[in-house]
Amino acid sequence: MKKSSKNIINRLLVGICVAVAVVGGGKAWSWLSDNKLPNAERSMDLYVYPDTAPEDVLASLDSVIARPKSLARAFKDHKVAEYIQPGHYLVEQGHTSAYISRMLNNGWQTPVRLRIPSVRLKGSLAKSISNQMMVDSATVAAALENPELLGRYGFTPSTAFSLFLPDTYEMYWTDSIDEIFARQKKAWDAFWTVDRVSKAKRQGLSKLQASILASIVRGESTMPSDYTRIAGVYLNRLHKGMPLQADPTIAFLLNYETNRILKKDLKINSPYNTYIHKGLPPGPINVPGKEYIEAVLNPDTSSGYLFFCADSSFDGSHRFARTYSEHLKNARAFQKALNQRGKQ
Repeated sequence: MKKSSKNIINRLLVGICVAVAVVGGGKAWSWLSDNKLPNAERSMDLYVYPDTAPEDVLASLDSVIARPKSLARAFKDHKVAEYIQPGHYLVEQGHTSAYISRMLNNGWQTPVRLRIPSVRLKGSLAKSISNQMMVDSATVAAALENPELLGRYGFTPSTAFSLFLPDTYEMYWTDSIDEIFARQKKAWDAFWTVDRVSKAKRQGLSKLQASILASIVRGESTMPSDYTRIAGVYLNRLHKGMPLQADPTIAFLLNYETNRILKKDLKINSPYNTYIHKGLPPGPINVPGKEYIEAVLNPDTSSGYLFFCADSSFDGSHRFARTYSEHLKNARAFQKALNQRGKQ
């Protein structure tokens, strides 16, 4: 073979080796980039809905990803478009493209903190849960009126508020309304210890009745120092067979749409009207916090108070009385202060 021919062949072999090396090196770099090298430059909460496309996820992550092409390639290699699961994911600084892809495919969710607030309306409760979870507010609202679903946990549409204890709960963003209710029932059961059940019985109350009365106390005051005394007033009335005459129950009947309770409102024919029906209403009138239930379980009944009204200082506190004449005196003082305030 001529020398020139050998040179040509050698150059071809060298070229092929270089090309193979380049291709192999490129693939090796791609594999390393996708599987071993950190790609997330900072952490980010990612919410993936059932109809979220992989392209939308890539776009959402663009601001925290150092090498977008690596993540797009990993999405393709791991078939994210086929296997992606809805959920709340925490993409953390240092995550690789492959890990992010596997996380989405396998549904490795990071829990969210569901905060249950103390609210007065079922619509407000439904909206609050919907704003924090994947479930929509219409589904929550319907569940709060669903006898069969609530019955699984020992509640009814009338007593649904009692199922919820204001607190923060760790859950998965995609949890169903059934799972949300089950978590609340678990918290309810944990709250009602043997000691608390015993305290309720000493007041002649069931767990549900304690929650109902707590909702009335919640409707009356946001002044913690008054909770036990207000609870004591209503328990003293219950024990004496007196009607509760609790204005918050009338406000509940009016869907909390008025700031003033009129005399005509006291005649509304409803089991929630505690002016014309003795005893407790059939269900709570809001979602009472644990502090209100504790006030009912540890009331100030020994003072013998049967009446109370707002204090004339307008600081949110109340004046308490044992007799109706004493109560009228307190009420007149408040009305006088109210009139003077209106003239200013």
